[in-house]
Amino acid sequence: MKRIILNSVILGFMAIQATAQSGTNSPYSQYGLGVLSDQSQGFNRGMNGLALGMRNGDQVNFLNPASYSAVDSLTMVFDVGLSGQLTNFKEGGKRLNARNADFEYAVAAFRVLPNVGFSAGVVPFTNIGYNYSAMSKVGLSDMISTETYSGSGGIHQAYVGAGWNFFDGFSIGANFSYLWGAYEKNVSITNSDSYVNTVTKTYSTDVSSYKIDLGLQWQKEILKENILTLGLTYGLGHNLGADAKSLITNKNSQTNVSTDAEYVVADGLSIPDMFGAGLSWDYKGKLILGFDYSLQKWGSLDIPETSAETGLYQLKSGLLKDRTKLTFGGEWTPGGKFTPNSRKMKFLSRVNYRFGVSYATPYVTVNGKEGPKEYSVSAGFGIPVVNSDRRSVLNISGQWVHSSAKELITENTFRINVGLTFNEPWFMKMKVR
Repeated sequence: MKRIILNSVILGFMAIQATAQSGTNSPYSQYGLGVLSDQSQGFNRGMNGLALGMRNGDQVNFLNPASYSAVDSLTMVFDVGLSGQLTNFKEGGKRLNARNADFEYAVAAFRVLPNVGFSAGVVPFTNIGYNYSAMSKVGLSDMISTETYSGSGGIHQAYVGAGWNFFDGFSIGANFSYLWGAYEKNVSITNSDSYVNTVTKTYSTDVSSYKIDLGLQWQKEILKENILTLGLTYGLGHNLGADAKSLITNKNSQTNVSTDAEYVVADGLSIPDMFGAGLSWDYKGKLILGFDYSLQKWGSLDIPETSAETGLYQLKSGLLKDRTKLTFGGEWTPGGKFTPNSRKMKFLSRVNYRFGVSYATPYVTVNGKEGPKEYSVSAGFGIPVVNSDRRSVLNISGQWVHSSAKELITENTFRINVGLTFNEPWFMKMKVR
């Protein structure tokens, strides 16, 4: 019988010292579909992802497609972003650091018809990236068993969307997305006794599916120069049509002979229904405050798991949990919204100053226990770059994320996000009236 020396297997972390390209190096990314991306863009990353009630025609707000209708008829908005992060892992008295960097997103939006905006882009959906090992002692013997865990991959999302302001103050929108990607998760069990077989387990899948997200925004001026915006979103849950595969290899180190056993769970992966609601208050175009709430119904889904009783790879319930997230944030622009004369203002009056805080519950369980809760804060700037009579913006933000659960690894991540929003008068001659 094994005695696990470290509960969460932080001992012997291998590859996280190198720069990763998966967007994460969290050991928690081995559970579920990986670490869920917040899918925010440059302007709202400084507000910790605040988006559902945000309505700004100078930015692309992918998280609520109803906002696309705010884009005016003269401009093409294009936004690209990347991030770099440093993560500290802590368990007991042990600490390790890891770093990675990733190209995050590329999105665009423009007006196609009166009161109709169009958007398209590529954003991440989930990320998987980890590599660590754990040691255990087998029974009362001196034999040591080493389990090595590694994984990489994730799911990407390419979308097209449209938003329609079909009467004053009320807009609806939809994103139609193509999901694609693959992951591979490996578990290798070796023993100090060479007469004991080496066991390798490989879990893999390829995803090629769709995603549909709907959005609504209602905007109303309640007092002079005070505007409230209510946002609602819904993401359709469905089976991804992807087969989950498990390959178990037993290798005799003495004879070098291997035997394989393969299991396939047809249509084994799904995404849940997702709901969101947000409210923002805009005062004179200088101060914006907002609150978002989201709910993802992961708890209703089964996910493939190797049964401890039978050894079979099969769908199992109770491994995922409903995820909720609360976000509060805001933006302050001393000089107010951009006007053609804003270049005459002092530079610091034209900068957007942003902040945000969030709390999120986990959507996965770890060894039968609730996964880590997440607390995060962010702050950032939108630095204007004035071109003729329009404005492009350099968005820079910093974010601290704390993830922890009882008797599990604690993660503290500091992330730098850099995005550039191009906002140019490309359609001056094609003005929609």
